[in-house]
Amino acid sequence: MKETTLVRHIKSISRFGILAVPCPKKIFVAFFIFLLLFSCTSKKAKSNIEVTFTQDTLQVGYTYWWPESGPFIGMCGEELSLVFTGTIAQLKEPSDDSGPLYTAQEGLIKIEKVFKIKELGDRTYVGQQYLRTDCFYEQELTVGDSILVFCYDYEDDYAIPGNRSILKIESFEDPAVAAIQRYIDADEDPLKIQEDIGLWATRNHGRALERIVKCRKELASMPKDADIE
Repeated sequence: MKETTLVRHIKSISRFGILAVPCPKKIFVAFFIFLLLFSCTSKKAKSNIEVTFTQDTLQVGYTYWWPESGPFIGMCGEELSLVFTGTIAQLKEPSDDSGPLYTAQEGLIKIEKVFKIKELGDRTYVGQQYLRTDCFYEQELTVGDSILVFCYDYEDDYAIPGNRSILKIESFEDPAVAAIQRYIDADEDPLKIQEDIGLWATRNHGRALERIVKCRKELASMPKDADIE
């Protein structure tokens, strides 16, 4: 039977007489070594972010002219900037405040858990528990709904590109929440979450994920010195 790293460390220490002590102390030393080894080898997931919330509100713009929205946009995938779960806390009536460009409907989200924060200088998210935006028109959302939100950045500020970037979920334990965490923990590499295509297809994002997976595979197969136009 192979010795574990912990056993080898304990045997090594015992040669110097450290473990030649009464049994309770031996147990304490062994437990301390185990905790030390565990803390050295364990790695915190990128999506496991501790946030101390404030009662402030983050204003996020609506890039209504972007052709895509959701967790997987762009030919090969654009980097996410701010990802979180939350609850619809307030919805106002639709208005024409934005003029002829789009129909605005302002809403307020209470943030529950944050999974991704991209540094954007003095506009970086710093723990605001509320987010306000005006992209709720025709979203079919109501106050109290649980949601998963995908923000990007535009001109050094966070932005929501469309209604597919606000996904209604059954609860904060919804499978889509764990799926987006896997994506973030994999450095947003779609090749590492191909098994989630079926899950995202149930949320109308499966084809988008397939597209960026195909694009990444094509890039990976190209010679390193190939010219990319």
